[in-house]
Amino acid sequence: MNCSPYDLKDFFFGELEAGQGRQMEEHLEGCSECREEFERLRLTRTALDSLREEEPPRRIAFVSDTVFEPRWWQALWQSGPRLGFASAALLAAAILVHGLVRPVPNVSPTPDTAAIEARVGAEVARRIAPAVQAAVSESEARQAKKTEELVSATRKNFELQRDADRVWIAETVTLLQKKYNVLQLASAEMGARP
Repeated sequence: MNCSPYDLKDFFFGELEAGQGRQMEEHLEGCSECREEFERLRLTRTALDSLREEEPPRRIAFVSDTVFEPRWWQALWQSGPRLGFASAALLAAAILVHGLVRPVPNVSPTPDTAAIEARVGAEVARRIAPAVQAAVSESEARQAKKTEELVSATRKNFELQRDADRVWIAETVTLLQKKYNVLQLASAEMGARP
């Protein structure tokens, strides 16, 4: 807009001096067209800030430029249908070779599953029983240690509380003794007066 005293883009990018900036702010409050233009600038900047930065290409190739012509294996690799056909042919050849060359499997007799299960059960029981016993012993030892620590802490707290109660009782008795002495002196003075 040409109605503003300064260029609106200079104000948007903060290139105006402080006094000029204040004049532009006052102008924007009064002019709806400039305010709309300012909002469009702000939206444009927000949109540009949201784009990710990319490096420009290093060299632009021309159609006649033979430097960038792909080699045969690059053309095969970059072509989806050709690469799919080559993969299918290779897979078919691998299956055919495997079918012709594979060894004849040895047929072994069917194992006795009941005997295997019995051996596995005995081995599991043999290995688990000591592990369970060790875990139980360790857990009981930890629990006994924790119980001992709690009992010790409770005893210590009880002794500290008992000592604090003794000090409080001694202070209270001393205070009462002093009050009693003051009362005796006061009554002795009252009785001594004619």
